[in-house]
Amino acid sequence: MIPIEVEHPEYAARKATWLSYRHLYAGGEELKANAARYLTPRHREPADVYQERLSRLFYENYIGSIIDWYAATLFRREPVLAFEGSNRAARQFFNEFTEDCDLRGSSLTQFFRQQFVDALVYGASYIVADFPRVRTGVSNRAQEDAAGASRAFLAGYNPTDIINWSRDEYGNFEFVTIRSKALRANPQQTGWYEETRWIRYDRQEYAVYRAADEGEGSNVPALVDRGAHGFAGARAVPVFELRTSDGLWLMNKAALLQLEHLNKSNALAWALTMGLFAMPVIYSDREWNQMVGESYYIQLAPADRFGWTEPEGHVYQIAAENLMRLKDEIYRVCYLLAQAGGPFSYSAQSGLSKQRDFAITQEVLRGYGDVVKDTAKRVLRAICAARQDGLEIDVSGLDEFDVGDLGAELEDAQRLLQLGAESPTLKRQMFKKLAFKYLCDVRQDVKDAISKEIDDAVRDQAE
Repeated sequence: MIPIEVEHPEYAARKATWLSYRHLYAGGEELKANAARYLTPRHREPADVYQERLSRLFYENYIGSIIDWYAATLFRREPVLAFEGSNRAARQFFNEFTEDCDLRGSSLTQFFRQQFVDALVYGASYIVADFPRVRTGVSNRAQEDAAGASRAFLAGYNPTDIINWSRDEYGNFEFVTIRSKALRANPQQTGWYEETRWIRYDRQEYAVYRAADEGEGSNVPALVDRGAHGFAGARAVPVFELRTSDGLWLMNKAALLQLEHLNKSNALAWALTMGLFAMPVIYSDREWNQMVGESYYIQLAPADRFGWTEPEGHVYQIAAENLMRLKDEIYRVCYLLAQAGGPFSYSAQSGLSKQRDFAITQEVLRGYGDVVKDTAKRVLRAICAARQDGLEIDVSGLDEFDVGDLGAELEDAQRLLQLGAESPTLKRQMFKKLAFKYLCDVRQDVKDAISKEIDDAVRDQAE
């Protein structure tokens, strides 16, 4: 048995990088609290000067805004979920599940939006599908439903939580170990302690370990729960991975550019600040020991001269232009040059060039949409199989990113129907697509009712 605290070699190699990516995404006080990790000291820079530069650090967070823009744009319209089958109880369950998929009030769209953000920051995110632990025995499905044992729910994790794993020759998980930490109030309400929990899933069982730093010798993992999980019948680990390709891992593409921009922008700001405090220069052969300041005067000999140093500013102009180029490069490697703005990159382009640039962004968004839809289908179908609901589940959408004219799409659909293709399936799918696009924000149970009514109406027309 592998000790529960053991970390996978890949996790040990990447956890420092993931922490840096988290700081670069969050920015603000979180990055400033770790500024010494990112602000490079100058060669032989005095410690007090470096500390002052750290205290003045600021961060122009382009990559965080870019990632949030992609998440907001991709999920501007909710994905279309289709549940086909005669099991009304199962359809009702999934209607409720889409409104609260994690038992915390998060809709399925909100949940996957956060998992998508984590995938852009860390390169992947992980979804655990689980069922509540029921200690009382159940002998049939009715008792299982009454006890809440069939109420599946999701939990989201990022790669910093997945500390150990193993895969088979097909790339499927053989086991996964998840570690989480939280502050807990002690029973006397006199302080706090840190609790660490490990959950290990294999293809049949789960095991929960706990360690709490409540005193000397108490921070040792102890097994607190164990049993068969809901996917044991399928011999599958209930952990699903949402992973982008390396080319679509935005933080990995832009992190070094952001660090270069941070160091140069802070160096330029420091130089400009220091340039505001001119340094006196004395031209004299005599020994100089007089004090210089606003409340002092100096006495010079007839041949002595006095002046102030002031930078000419050529290097400042070069630095400012380089910062603009770095900003444009961050947007370019993220396929968003159209959003960079400024006089150096995009505003001087023609309208056709701008349209082509945004077309590239749309293709990237569609690629992200395919990744999210594929993961959502795997999760929902696995839950359906574990519950033995017998439904056919499909996920579509996440491919329209402009506020288009619905009238134009209606005209296209009408022309297609006028071709005379007597296909009830074509009509059903077309009507559902248009209806769900117009009613993208309504509840899933309403969509489900509309879907059934369209099916019934088309079937009656065909008969």
